[in-house]
Amino acid sequence: MEMQHLPIYAIVFLCGALVLYILQKIIGFIDKSERKYPNTMDPKIIQHMVDNYRNNHLAAINKTLGLADAHSVSFDLSTLKKFIVDIEYQTKKRNPSIGIAALGIRFYYAAYPKESEWGNLENEKAIGKDYAQKHTLVMIPTLKKKISQGSNLDYDFNPLDKTTFLIDERKNDRPVTLMAMSSDASDIQSRQVMAQNHGQTIPPADAAVENY
Repeated sequence: MEMQHLPIYAIVFLCGALVLYILQKIIGFIDKSERKYPNTMDPKIIQHMVDNYRNNHLAAINKTLGLADAHSVSFDLSTLKKFIVDIEYQTKKRNPSIGIAALGIRFYYAAYPKESEWGNLENEKAIGKDYAQKHTLVMIPTLKKKISQGSNLDYDFNPLDKTTFLIDERKNDRPVTLMAMSSDASDIQSRQVMAQNHGQTIPPADAAVENY
């Protein structure tokens, strides 16, 4: 009896293998298409937007504060990839049901403290007078959360602290501790927010490397 069913099993197996093969080809094609056609912007639009910032916002900042503020920030690709991987890994470690589609990164505009103020900041090392008061970016992980009306909103959260995964945490009086990435964060991770900062700012770095 079992021998009589072998052809049927074989057909089912072959059909399944064929479907899997086709799906892999489709996924591979989509993946190759995404690599072949990356996101782009018209250089003229980029230049126009950069000029808008430098001629208006940056000029006002420099005049008000009396300094030559930074007008760009760059990060190594390895630093960005590690930050992204850490967000996903630490989140799934605490809640495996959260997929990558729910995760994101918020970029906060920020400014370095005055050189004299670094000593008052716990666990932070002075970065030098060349960066003092200059514009920078701080990246904070975000998590999509559904509110009562059903809309999904991107909330700041700490992948190292599961209590920040919940919206109710925002109602508490205590501040939410976020996840910060820094070279010496391993021993104080439980008190840190996961964030990324201190890319190369121009100035103080040489502006000759910029296209815009």
